[in-house]
Amino acid sequence: MKLGCCYYPEHWPENEWDNNALHMREMGLELVRIGEFAWSRMEPKHRQYDWDWLDRAIESLAKTGLKIILGTPTATPPKWLVDTMPDMIAIDENGNPRKFGSRRHYCFSHLPYRKECARITQAMAERYGQHDAIMGWQTDNEYGCHDTVLSYSVAALSRFREWLSNKYDTIDSLNTAWGNVFWSMEYQSFDSIDLPDHIVTEANPAHLLDYRRFASDEVVSFNKIQTQIINKYSPDRNIIHNFMGFYTDFDHHKVGDDLDIATWDSYPLGFLDMFPFSEEDKNKFARQGHPDIAAFHHDLYRGCSAKWGVMEQQAGPVNWAHHNPAPLDGMVRLWTIEAMAHGADFCSYFRWRQLPFAQEQMHAGLLRPDGEEAQGAIEARQAAEEISILTNARENMVQESQTVALHFSYEAQWLFENQPQGQSFQYLWLIFEHYCALRRLGLNVDIIAQDADLDGYAMLIIPSMPIIDDGFIAKVKNLDIPVMFGPRSGSKTKDFSIPENLAPGPLQQLIDIKVTHVESMRDGLHHFGTSRHGDDFRIDHWIEHIIGSAEVVEQCHNGNAILCRQDNIYYCSAWPDDALLHNIFIDLLKLTDAEPIILPEDLRIRRKDGYYYIFNYGCKMINLGDIYNPWNGGNYILGQENLASAQIAVIAAD
Repeated sequence: MKLGCCYYPEHWPENEWDNNALHMREMGLELVRIGEFAWSRMEPKHRQYDWDWLDRAIESLAKTGLKIILGTPTATPPKWLVDTMPDMIAIDENGNPRKFGSRRHYCFSHLPYRKECARITQAMAERYGQHDAIMGWQTDNEYGCHDTVLSYSVAALSRFREWLSNKYDTIDSLNTAWGNVFWSMEYQSFDSIDLPDHIVTEANPAHLLDYRRFASDEVVSFNKIQTQIINKYSPDRNIIHNFMGFYTDFDHHKVGDDLDIATWDSYPLGFLDMFPFSEEDKNKFARQGHPDIAAFHHDLYRGCSAKWGVMEQQAGPVNWAHHNPAPLDGMVRLWTIEAMAHGADFCSYFRWRQLPFAQEQMHAGLLRPDGEEAQGAIEARQAAEEISILTNARENMVQESQTVALHFSYEAQWLFENQPQGQSFQYLWLIFEHYCALRRLGLNVDIIAQDADLDGYAMLIIPSMPIIDDGFIAKVKNLDIPVMFGPRSGSKTKDFSIPENLAPGPLQQLIDIKVTHVESMRDGLHHFGTSRHGDDFRIDHWIEHIIGSAEVVEQCHNGNAILCRQDNIYYCSAWPDDALLHNIFIDLLKLTDAEPIILPEDLRIRRKDGYYYIFNYGCKMINLGDIYNPWNGGNYILGQENLASAQIAVIAAD
């Protein structure tokens, strides 16, 4: 794994560029990302390009041996461009324009803006596409950041109507699919359909789901414009985009189809503060981040392209969360090595130097605003040295096979956002809880899409799949591993209706159960039970009432089935608590060759290339030999058996 940083030469005096590049190389960095926010400097006026400064910046970096990821600047259209086409800006759901003065102030559907993006991308690719130092291109920056995927502009309306016409062909087909006979919502033509905003009460969920599908497709097609140009003028270079954490407004798998390297921007402390963790966890992990935040996204984005990486790794306090503590000493190094353990191609720190002006002046970098090294730089240098040790030592090591497949669907997220049937049913949180439970058993996890290859996994876990097609049923039918579906699976057709044979719909081909009715539960309302392991459990959020001939494996005290089984197919009809989920996974693993390692709450591992990578996210020292016998006196490549807070150990497996 290579290390890099995000650098903005346009922010600093040119007489400092050479020293910055030498400093990066001395620190062990090999990559640098530039350019993604510099459109106004590349093109101060329409079609009046100024490449001289960028030529010099690239040469300054290249002569030290740094390889460059060059960003297209389309996330920050300059003021002169906005003034020439003021309708290019996105419109929020309240009808307010996203004005100039920050970034991401464009609508993905605006065709003239797309042409301008193609023009600046082609101009850059023609000039720099064959440069030896350019190893890759980043398209745009953080698609959708600041809630900008869903636009309610005139351009979006026009393209949405066209999208619907292409999908349904006739307006009668759309009316039938959407169930528009309800509330007299039938349309006479595609041109009479509006965007689902400013509606008196909730919109038709089928209308909303199609709008979300459309908005996602707009991101995909917008990105494709740039990737096609880059492939033409800069062949054999990596095409990259940087996704975000806990962000689901578009289908990252579909964007990833046009990328060589899917990357994400890793800010574990900021995401801890912004995602609905408990206050106890937010305080406990305030300086480390929750143990599964970074790993979850590593495993998600690894499934989006052939290679993956971290484009922006938090290197100190950030500026954008509700609260912005500094990482514990050691955490920047830990996050870096953890990315390597999950197979990252590179890890790039944000940013090289903290900027003393504008919106991100409180966002730390590897260097302080005065140019002196911050704690992140010290740890980046240490990580570079250790990566070299691990890279040399792992030659000819055998890959471990302890991997579970965890299914995730962006479409399912949109569906449940549109019709949660209870405010506490949050699909992304359900996925994350299942992921955490698997990780606490020391397992490797691949987060996969519906069309992924299912061969070679120990188990397949599907926390919820509301829309199931017959092709997926056929794939699952051929598996001989434990497969568990969670609540609301098969509960909707592709047109957002209840199946004629009730939930779980097509899944009834694999397991004889039927959902008669469901409950979403308010705080204080629970169902209780005792698992086959003798542990008490409590069902919150969601429970289904089912009938059928499948074997009941777990049930509540009132006899309500919670887990049913038919052959290797399991169906969990409730949102299980941590204790029940743990016991279910333990039982399923007994049917496999995978070896669980039951970990303390603060410890996480990843098995890779014959190593155990071990990470202490807690505040106390942990004796590794007490947890797993092979670690007692094991062959420690890095670290030691008594593992301190915010530290790592790497142990060679037998």
